[in-house]
Amino acid sequence: MRRVFTLACAFVWIACQVAAQAPAQLPPPVDWQAAGLMKGSPPPEGKQVTKANWLSYPFIRWSFQHSRELFPTKPVDRGPTATALAADLKELDKFAFDDDKGSPVTFDAFLRNTYTDGIVVLQKGKVIYERYLNGMTPDTHHMLFSTSKSFVGLVAAILVSKGVLDENAPVSKHVPELAASAYGDATVRQVMDMRVGAKFSEVYTDPKSDIFKYVIAADWAPPPPNYQGPTNLYATLAALTEREGPHGEAFGYKSASSDVLGWVASRATGKSLSELVSEMIWSKIGADHKGYYLADPLGVEVAMGGLNVTLRDLARLGQTMLQMGQWEGREVVPKSVVEDIMKGGDRDAFAKGNQPTRPGWSYRSQWWITHNQNGAYLAMGVFGQRLYIDPKAQMVVAKVGSHPVPGNAFTDAIHQKAFDALAKTLMK
Repeated sequence: MRRVFTLACAFVWIACQVAAQAPAQLPPPVDWQAAGLMKGSPPPEGKQVTKANWLSYPFIRWSFQHSRELFPTKPVDRGPTATALAADLKELDKFAFDDDKGSPVTFDAFLRNTYTDGIVVLQKGKVIYERYLNGMTPDTHHMLFSTSKSFVGLVAAILVSKGVLDENAPVSKHVPELAASAYGDATVRQVMDMRVGAKFSEVYTDPKSDIFKYVIAADWAPPPPNYQGPTNLYATLAALTEREGPHGEAFGYKSASSDVLGWVASRATGKSLSELVSEMIWSKIGADHKGYYLADPLGVEVAMGGLNVTLRDLARLGQTMLQMGQWEGREVVPKSVVEDIMKGGDRDAFAKGNQPTRPGWSYRSQWWITHNQNGAYLAMGVFGQRLYIDPKAQMVVAKVGSHPVPGNAFTDAIHQKAFDALAKTLMK
């Protein structure tokens, strides 16, 4: 029980930081190398990163760049030829903008204050800014967490466009094992847009919350002694039988929906999610490196947050989307899919979904749509992961981090201020 208690305590501390909204109380952004994490044979106690502490600070400064050393993974193969990214570098460190409190802040300070591990900014397809911190390099893979959701969303949307999936069909048509679950009669589209009435709690301060069983099933945390719950993702999804409302009405952000979608896509095609992402996306965008998914005890990819990639390759996907699904003149994502995502989802349904830091936004095919003046949309993951696409500014921002607060609401405002200000400057 001690291991799960340690994980729960970490989440409780984090929740207190979120409630306090006091950046001064946050720990300094230590470099994992300077901190001596995982140094030595063996590393001394207190410096070891394990499944029991890998989601707590400061251990996340190491674990998000080294998850293959902690967990089983499945590769996402790239294509035979990598495409070089042209560069037109600009000095942005001293670029200043007003933060969410109205105080001037430099881009350098923004990066450090948001515990950035790496950032790549593209404009018109060229790298204009690239920076790595906390021991990260251009060849380092980094956890994407919920940015991963947008990948399975793209896979599903492409399959719908090709007629392989019927977005109006119930989930149980493809996965009969979910027929008795709260997801069984939800449509594929409702799952894609997170408008499912299944009850799934993601309360990180409550060890009885569904998310705790979920991370155990994903093999992201060790189970307590005498644990009797599900021990893989499929069993966990099938066990979600309670409802909190009807399908198709309010937006409800539930990580389980992304793994349901991954299961549907795999069953419809007979291929694993890593194979689908490779064949449909990764092998077509000139990636430098393979990606990899963390896998549960059955070898099933953790669709809701287990993808790891290098930063430049993440930027390549953003540029592909900016180019309406094209990479070097070849279709990767059908234009109709990109247009549908950019148009966004039901804004009234989203407004019912308790997203106070994202007023006026919507959600479509596992992507967040801002509906701002530039039509920007993004993939977003906890602890500071972003893939931000601004069509009007022709700008892509790929950013990863290891922020001690696992709640994007804590840093939503400052990220949006930074990206809006940067877009305005680049458009001049």
